[in-house]
Amino acid sequence: MKKFLAMLLCVIMTVTMVPAMAEGADADIVVIGAGGAGLAAALEAVENGAQKVIVLEMTGKTGGALNFTSGSMSAAGTILQKEDGIEDTVESYIADIINNGDDFGGNPNETLISVYANKAAATFDWMYENGLKDCTFSVDRATGTRAQFAPEHALYSIKRTYKATAKDPSKYKSAAHETLDTLVAANDKIEILYNTKAVELKANEKGQVLTVVTNKSTSYTAKNGIIVCTGGYSSNSKLMGAYTAYGEYYLAGGAPGADGNALPMMQKVGAGITAMNAIPTFPMGLVDKANESIGSIASTYTWKAGGIVVNQNGERFCNETESNPAPREVALEEQPGAVQYDIYTDKILADLTAAGQAYFMAAYFSSPAAKGAHVMYEGNSIEELAAAINVPAANLKKTIEEYNAAVEKGEPDEFGREFNVSNTYNLVTNKVEGEKFYAIRLHALCVMTLGGVTANANMQVLDENGAVIPGLYAAGEVVGGIWGKFVSGGTGVMGPIVFGQVAAAHAMNNTLAEGYTVKASVNLLDESLFAKEVSSEKLFDMTAKLNDGTYKATVAGQDGPMEVQVVIANGKIADVEILSNHETVGYADAALKAIPEAIEAANDPTVDTITGVTNTSKRIMTAVVDCLNQASK
Repeated sequence: MKKFLAMLLCVIMTVTMVPAMAEGADADIVVIGAGGAGLAAALEAVENGAQKVIVLEMTGKTGGALNFTSGSMSAAGTILQKEDGIEDTVESYIADIINNGDDFGGNPNETLISVYANKAAATFDWMYENGLKDCTFSVDRATGTRAQFAPEHALYSIKRTYKATAKDPSKYKSAAHETLDTLVAANDKIEILYNTKAVELKANEKGQVLTVVTNKSTSYTAKNGIIVCTGGYSSNSKLMGAYTAYGEYYLAGGAPGADGNALPMMQKVGAGITAMNAIPTFPMGLVDKANESIGSIASTYTWKAGGIVVNQNGERFCNETESNPAPREVALEEQPGAVQYDIYTDKILADLTAAGQAYFMAAYFSSPAAKGAHVMYEGNSIEELAAAINVPAANLKKTIEEYNAAVEKGEPDEFGREFNVSNTYNLVTNKVEGEKFYAIRLHALCVMTLGGVTANANMQVLDENGAVIPGLYAAGEVVGGIWGKFVSGGTGVMGPIVFGQVAAAHAMNNTLAEGYTVKASVNLLDESLFAKEVSSEKLFDMTAKLNDGTYKATVAGQDGPMEVQVVIANGKIADVEILSNHETVGYADAALKAIPEAIEAANDPTVDTITGVTNTSKRIMTAVVDCLNQASK
């Protein structure tokens, strides 16, 4: 009997210790977006007592932007630095981030950066102990340390960047994503609802924003708070163009769904926005052959061996060998169309290859079948090359002559480029001359944006007057004004993860304020900036006679060809099947399933695209049209 009473008492104590959710609440925390910030927030919420966390993800896969980057990480005072014998301080880390972010009028937020930097090492070490330690880390070639410098960003004063490879690279591009995803999958208190997009936020009678409505006409109410982790707007050319001179021409190199759609949603409950013009780019965007709005990183590095870079007027506009990438990035952003041409010759390419720096050239531009062959141009003279790239021949000739004269003189030119020096960015000194002249067209490439809603040190979203909106939190790229004009190496991955944790911990331990009056922001972003371009023109005239049979078509895909098969029976589309594809796993799943079904149901290739995977949707439609053209002959 005593044993039974003891067991009963234990059960009663256990039940009373579980925090009960408020009447009508579906979860303790509702997270919008399953990227790095969202996954970290969900895990941290459970760590702080949440019994139920609902994550709404508009695509069919977790990870967000982590599906499009190898995911370098950084932090000061980590396990790896200690094991590598590297001494570091948080103060140095903060100073480096601020120094990098305030270039070109950036305005980094020291308070938020301090919150991040003081927690980053603990977060990295937590991930290390929960899976990262089993990953392979790249090492510094000179010292063998896993902590290293990252030349793709402005260099830190100390080695504090970490590059890990996922254990399952067939499923994960980023080791950080793999680690967080594995932890979430093992936690039965976290539920992820895929292909579910948040479209509206609602406040209760106390002025607390705790309900979110989805595209499926369902709604979810949180007890403690809603954490918005939807990413930035690097795939929204109209929104980028509204805040920068040539932003509409930037290539999108991040997540297809990064269109900033959550910004107006939060503005409608009062959120302020800031730093919307903080849009860093890479001056090395290779435009996709099938879709001119997207691209990937593919520098030529020909300028390391004497090549130059010109704009659409055939004129140079920067010091191509500047070690700090920021001036080169900003310079390209200010050129017409945000386009540059890397100009080089056969001699320059031979010397670059001999120096062992032609790996990008070999990977992307080595043959007519290479990924970047469609942006390569050549000529037997400067005039022929100018005609090929459609720039004024007189301008290009003058530019090259002036550059060659500067090389002969040996003194720094008008842009500060030095000659007859030997370093990482000046491997060989050459004039632009040879038997063959070449150009490769590259664009400003945007993989992330730094503007968004305003938030305080707890990641509570603030209204336009700086007041906290009760119940509403945000983390990751959707928050603006943290880093300044540029992010430092590794903060693009670690920042969202850390701030996701900060938001969840505060939401779970905070007492919600009452009596707040919710009202829309005065400066609402115009809805036209988020409107999808829908063509009223039919892709194919379905009144045409179609011959029964099976037809196949191949189109260029995300990372390789897509093959589609269409069966015509009784003159109608009976079946659409994707035979093979190289689309992004998870992200493209919804379109690969829904678009063929929609085409079959409508007996028409002109159907609505799937949100977040518009490019995949269009590729399927294009392939189906090709098959219908075959069937109509």
